[in-house]
Amino acid sequence: MKKSIPFLLLLSVSFITIAQDNKEDYEVADKKYKSKVATLDSTVKTLYEVISGPKGQQRNDELLRYLFHPEAKFIASGKRKNGNYGARYVTMDDYVDKSLKWMLENGFFENELHRVTERFGQIAHVFSTYECFNGKNDTEPFMRGINSMQLMYTGKRWVVMNIYFTQESEENPIPEKYLPKN
Repeated sequence: MKKSIPFLLLLSVSFITIAQDNKEDYEVADKKYKSKVATLDSTVKTLYEVISGPKGQQRNDELLRYLFHPEAKFIASGKRKNGNYGARYVTMDDYVDKSLKWMLENGFFENELHRVTERFGQIAHVFSTYECFNGKNDTEPFMRGINSMQLMYTGKRWVVMNIYFTQESEENPIPEKYLPKN
């Protein structure tokens, strides 16, 4: 037991150092991006803007990370080859490494079509219908679906806790109540 105490102490000091580094990074980002997370609307709008851009345009992963809680996940849900539905959990690091790379190589614009928001105190749930294009001038989306976003108001700003999403399919079309009213 006594041998494990120095290890635990070292581990604690490491976490404190990491937390201090992250706090400094966060404070710098807070000065740059605070207005982008001041309201629920500005936070959702910024989320769509930060992932969208033409082929060859680097995305602002610092802003993307700032929008999210450090433990947030992207959760993709869909039908598997065996016919069952499943979910794939993606960390922010994986999203930045893989998805942002794909967006850079292919171009990606995700537009919000419609939103339904529920709020209770500091928590909000946003059901956001989206459509995706490779180019800004494309007329037909290559994908549509719904982002289920959970957000928290910290008393100073909104932070995205998770995004759970699924794509539209022939057998799972987006219901009319989640589409824009004509």
